[in-house]
Amino acid sequence: MSKSWVFVFLLFLTLGEKDYSEFNAYDQSIEGTDLYFSMVPIPAGSFIMGSDNSGFLDEKPAHSVKIDAFWMSAHEVTWDIFELFVDKNYELAISEGPIGDQVDGLSRPSLPYLDMTFGMGKESKPAVGMTQYGAIQFCHWLYLKTGVFYRLPTEAEWEYAAKAGTDTRYFFGENSSDLGDYAWIKENSEESTQKVGLKKPNPWGLFDIYGNVMEWTMDHYDPNYYEESSEINPLNPSTKLYPRVVRGGSFKHPAEEISATRRFATDPKWKQLDPQIPKSQWWFPEAPFLGIRLVRPLETPSEKEIQAYYGQAPIDDY
Repeated sequence: MSKSWVFVFLLFLTLGEKDYSEFNAYDQSIEGTDLYFSMVPIPAGSFIMGSDNSGFLDEKPAHSVKIDAFWMSAHEVTWDIFELFVDKNYELAISEGPIGDQVDGLSRPSLPYLDMTFGMGKESKPAVGMTQYGAIQFCHWLYLKTGVFYRLPTEAEWEYAAKAGTDTRYFFGENSSDLGDYAWIKENSEESTQKVGLKKPNPWGLFDIYGNVMEWTMDHYDPNYYEESSEINPLNPSTKLYPRVVRGGSFKHPAEEISATRRFATDPKWKQLDPQIPKSQWWFPEAPFLGIRLVRPLETPSEKEIQAYYGQAPIDDY
């Protein structure tokens, strides 16, 4: 990631004094279809990121962070919508009228050589297995479809939203035995993703923030990053393909391995069966546990800033 893009991203991440009068929950429709997804407001505020009581050293030291306001998708992105981005012919087939020249010309994922649902099904279930580049280009497709800027959360935004104003291991308390009421995890998932929104949400209206699938963030994974993290809207950009931060745990993780502060890192093993050289820039064929949750900043960045975000080139993976 170039230094100029980092500057641009930090510039539009900072909001200052803004008008909150229209800062409400809303449903984002997909033009030409009857599909939509729900966005909930996440208020600005400060919180303690990380945990000094954790057994994981990369969660230390706990430190104070200030976060500006944003919207976050109430649910993980489902196949119902993601497949429109993956397959232009499918999008054309279900859309009422033309999809538009810009959408038609968008670079899309190569169709995977295997079933990327891994037999777990699609309807109302989270889309899985996409790379971070693929997740960002999905956001680009959404922008062309809706005119609204969506992106991935930063690691700090994700943890702030997951905690929802609480300071316990989970937003509902400390007891991991209660996690099954809020999340699909190893103990109750039957080794499969589940339809989104069936468990209890957190206090800010986010469903499946723990479990079901892990969720992409923007950040590079550095186990020592908290020692030097910024106090305001921190972002740790990456110029390397691995490792990057994913959050939340998945249907494969036991309750004891999940918390609001737990950090996970991407692994090149998630592509080890990919026969292509270079390996796919779009898919992790061995990551059926990885998905997307969207963020929309309260202030819309400039068109130049938006294109800088969506225009990041993929890094070859050998």
